Amino acid sequence: MDYRVIADLSPDERVAFFERDAGIDAARGDAADIISRVREEGDVALRQLAAEFDDVEVGNLDVTDLAERAHEEVDDEILEAISTAADNIREFHEQQVPDDWRQSFDGRELGRRYRPIEQVGVYAPGGTAAYPSSVLMGVIPAKIAGVDHVAVATPPGDPMNPITLAAAHEAGADAIYAVGGAQAVGALAYGTETVTAVDKIVGPGNKWVTAAKAEVRGHVEIDFLAGPSEVLVVCDETADPALVASDLIAQAEHDPNSSVVAVTDDEATAAAIGEAVDAQIEGRERSDIIEQALATDASGVLLARSMSEAVLFAEEYAAEHLSIQADDDEALLDRIDSAGSVFLGPYTPVAAGDYASGTNHVLPTNGGAKRFGGLSVDAFLRSTTVQRLDEESLDGLAETITTLAEAEGLEGHAESVRRRFK
Repeated sequence: MDYRVIADLSPDERVAFFERDAGIDAARGDAADIISRVREEGDVALRQLAAEFDDVEVGNLDVTDLAERAHEEVDDEILEAISTAADNIREFHEQQVPDDWRQSFDGRELGRRYRPIEQVGVYAPGGTAAYPSSVLMGVIPAKIAGVDHVAVATPPGDPMNPITLAAAHEAGADAIYAVGGAQAVGALAYGTETVTAVDKIVGPGNKWVTAAKAEVRGHVEIDFLAGPSEVLVVCDETADPALVASDLIAQAEHDPNSSVVAVTDDEATAAAIGEAVDAQIEGRERSDIIEQALATDASGVLLARSMSEAVLFAEEYAAEHLSIQADDDEALLDRIDSAGSVFLGPYTPVAAGDYASGTNHVLPTNGGAKRFGGLSVDAFLRSTTVQRLDEESLDGLAETITTLAEAEGLEGHAESVRRRFK
C-alpha cells in the first residue's frame, strides 16, 4: 500500500475521506418495502424473508429458551471471556447513571429526574460474522438504566449461533428473536404476533438495517444511523508501523466498505505502515474483505506536512475509532474534539474497546462524532424537569412572565399568573 500526501489530494479524494457514503439512501426503498411486508403480514413475512435472505427455514421466532441452554453448554473458555467482558462493560456503564436532583434558586425549587424507557430492542448483526459483543454493548447499558423489557433481534441460523445466545443470556436480555435485517427493525418497531413492539431500537447493522432504522425513526426512537466500521490512526515517528498496520487491518476485516486511515507527519513511518499492511494481509481468513476495504477511496496511509495538519485532518474526519500512537498522545488528544472513542498508546488496540475494556463499541460513523456520542446509559433514560414555586418567588417573576406572554400575544398565559394574586 503506497502512501499519499494530504496536501496533494484532489477535491474528489478529499470528499471520499470526509463525506463517507454508507449507502443508506440507496437502500431505503428496499428497506421500506420490507417493513411494509412485516407490518401487513407479521410473522409470516418474517419467516418468508428469513428463507429469502438468510436461506434459513425458521420455526420458532422466539429463541429465548435456547439462550439459557447455550449459556450452559458453550465452551468454558468462551463463557469466561463473555463474563469478563460483561463485567467490565457493567463496571464502566454503572458510572454513567445520573442522580435525580432538586435545588433552590432564590425560592424556585427546580430539579431533574431520570426514568428508563420501558421497552428497548437491541439489534445484533450476523451475516459474514456473529457479534456477541454487540449484544453485550446494547443490552447491558439498557439493563443498568433500568429498562424493564430488553429484546435482542439477531439473524436466524441453522443452528443459531450459541455464542451470541450465551452473550444475550449473560447480559440479561428478556427476549431473543431469530430475526435479522430490515425485517427485524420493522418487527421491533411495529410488533408482530411473536415480536413485542419497543419504544427504541439500538445497535449496529448493515446498510439495510440502518436504512430501516431511518424509515421507522419517528414512530420509534433510534440511537443513530451508523455506517460501516472506521478507524483513524494518528501517529508520529515513535509509532511501531506493524502495530498501526494491525489496527487498520482489524477494522478492515469487518466489511468491504470499512474506512481505515493512518496519518503521520513522518515519511519513513508512512512508507513502513504501507509495507506492514501488505505483509500482514497474506494468509488472513478474511483477506478478501480486507483487500476490498483497503482499496476504497476512503482508506489509505496519508503523509501530513506537520502534526498540526494531521490534527486538522483528524478533527475534520471525526472518526468512529481514533487511535493516537505518538510520543505526546495526551497533547494531541487535547487538540481533537470529534471522535467516537479514543485509544491512546501502543498497548490500546481498538479491539480492546470492541470487546472487553468496558467502553461501548456502538459509535457514530460518517462524521457523526461531530454531533453526538456513542451508545451509553443516557440513551435509555428520559429526563423530566421538576419545579415548585412559592408565592414570593412567583411574585418576583410575575412581571417578567406577563410581559413576555403579552409580547407573544398569549394573554391567557399572563392571566394565569395575575389570577394568583387577585
